[in-house]
Amino acid sequence: DVQLQASGGGLVQAGGSLRLSCTASAYTFAGFADYAIGWFRQAPGKEREVVSGISSSGDNTYYADSVKGRFTISRDNSKSTVYLQMNMLKPEDAAVYYCARGPGGPLVTTHPADFNSWGQGTLVTVSS
Repeated sequence: DVQLQASGGGLVQAGGSLRLSCTASAYTFAGFADYAIGWFRQAPGKEREVVSGISSSGDNTYYADSVKGRFTISRDNSKSTVYLQMNMLKPEDAAVYYCARGPGGPLVTTHPADFNSWGQGTLVTVSS
């Protein structure tokens, strides 16, 4: 199964910015452009939660209330990459961030159980 790889995490001060990237694993994922992609995060002791999602075409996006106005999701299908621009970061944004593939092209679900191709996440640490 293809795994998606999240990268771009790091340590940032509150109010700072990071851009996360989600790419397919080493070999070409020819169907990347056919699937919605979701970004999720999981903080220690908490359940995995959705952060944002984007349809295969990029026309439809979703943001959790906690990140609206601060995070922006986008995709470049020619590069098989989905981005998550995170601005005005808060300590409560600290978590391991994951990306995963939705069940199809439209963004019809944001429940983690409906997503596949999870890879290793990337750690975001926000200092206050």
